[in-house]
Amino acid sequence: MHITELDFDLPPDLIAEKPLESRSASRMMHVDRDARTFEDKYFTDVVDHFSNGDLLVINNTKVFPARLLGLTETASSVEIFLIRPLQDRRWEALARPGRRLPIGKRVDFSNELSCRVTDKHHNGTITVQFDAKEDLDTLIDRTGKTPLPPYIHRDRNDPDTDRERYQTVYASKRGAIAAPTAGLHFTPQVLDRLEEKGIQLVEITLHVGYGTFEPVRVVELADHRVQPEHYEIDEVAAATLEKARADGRRIIAVGTTTTRTLETVIVKFGEFRASTGEADLTILPGYRFRAINGLLTNFHLPKSSLLVLVSTFGGHRLIMAAYEHAIAERYRFYSYGDCMFID
Repeated sequence: MHITELDFDLPPDLIAEKPLESRSASRMMHVDRDARTFEDKYFTDVVDHFSNGDLLVINNTKVFPARLLGLTETASSVEIFLIRPLQDRRWEALARPGRRLPIGKRVDFSNELSCRVTDKHHNGTITVQFDAKEDLDTLIDRTGKTPLPPYIHRDRNDPDTDRERYQTVYASKRGAIAAPTAGLHFTPQVLDRLEEKGIQLVEITLHVGYGTFEPVRVVELADHRVQPEHYEIDEVAAATLEKARADGRRIIAVGTTTTRTLETVIVKFGEFRASTGEADLTILPGYRFRAINGLLTNFHLPKSSLLVLVSTFGGHRLIMAAYEHAIAERYRFYSYGDCMFID
């Protein structure tokens, strides 16, 4: 498939730059794959689409403040966006503007935290070595800002009001540089309603990394690969998932990150197995889903790997028609936007 087949024109005013006051007030499009239909609903209607015994799988990763705003020795403003931890207080990162940061350049973020550029890479990333007077994670949490996507605009001097809202209510394991945004709609009340209906909630972890939002840079999708991301599935989650699979019960994934993790494990082991490793599966047209029966997801950027996954699961023509309908009905798009339940 050609990447242009996943393109669409989105009016800029449909990009949700701010969250709704209530998490669960979002709209939700219900997409029926068998009937090839879609219907306009609200997220609070999601409970109606579950049956006793279904499994709802969520990603409990927690976003950390990966945007560090600092000054070089010559007082130039620089933003360091942390991507992936390496060894010995080194991180892979993105820098803006990168031209100001040759190898050896130091950036100060506070009196307690600074870094020096140790390498620059062909893909535009850099490696930085931190100098910290306390535990590095503690200083990053104290100094950094929420790593919002580039289409959400905030002044660098504004208070970090997104720190709580750009986080799921069940986030518990620190390590993501972007939120698993399909989970942002859930409230404790909605989760309670699902539990009362007999829906089992299963937690897994995938620390959302640069691979999730890295642009697709190829023309033919067969040439595209999504970078690996760290995942964890514990014994309880694996046993619950495997029992549901054996019983033929539905497994519903909250988000593309959860989907990628579950499908990775099935491909690797042929079953749901407790494991820790790298989710390295790239889902492309023609892939046969073996782990999930349904997907709750937000509306994604055109020509993105996330839209590739969703259209592969839901069917290319149906999903693109649903996106066209969402634009006509003025759904809110992207991280703080509305959602779609593909049944």
